[in-house]
Amino acid sequence: MPHLSTYIGLADHSEKTLADSFRAVAQGHREEADVYHTCQTLAGWSDQHREKLAPIIERYGEDEELEEPERLRASGLADVRSGPVGLLRDLQDLHVLGSLVQTTWTVVAQGAQGLRDKELLEVANSANAETSRQLSWLNTRMKMAAPQALIVDP
Repeated sequence: MPHLSTYIGLADHSEKTLADSFRAVAQGHREEADVYHTCQTLAGWSDQHREKLAPIIERYGEDEELEEPERLRASGLADVRSGPVGLLRDLQDLHVLGSLVQTTWTVVAQGAQGLRDKELLEVANSANAETSRQLSWLNTRMKMAAPQALIVDP
């Protein structure tokens, strides 16, 4: 299982980056109460995914040489932007990162099926389903933010 540890590491690191990014957007846009509270909740989901992954990491290990999610975060959400357009851009960046997380869980689930590892499969499927809900909220919130950001004069 030399490559499974790569994707387990990617899942762990990208979930941490997603949680940190949700929190950064929550703080940066705290004047938007729904964004603040929902981003805090969604960050907690990513934290829980990592907690459920911890026993799997003990079993298979984790490749810590990954830079993809950190690079994405550094170029995307190191600093949140201000104003309506800034919120829209920050939500888009979260969506890109969430998509990385979701596809990573999809790949991990396929590996778990190949190994017939029911515990890993349950963790991957559960995390993938919640990541889908995170992405769904981001899509909905971007649709809400777009008219204000793109049409209304500041």
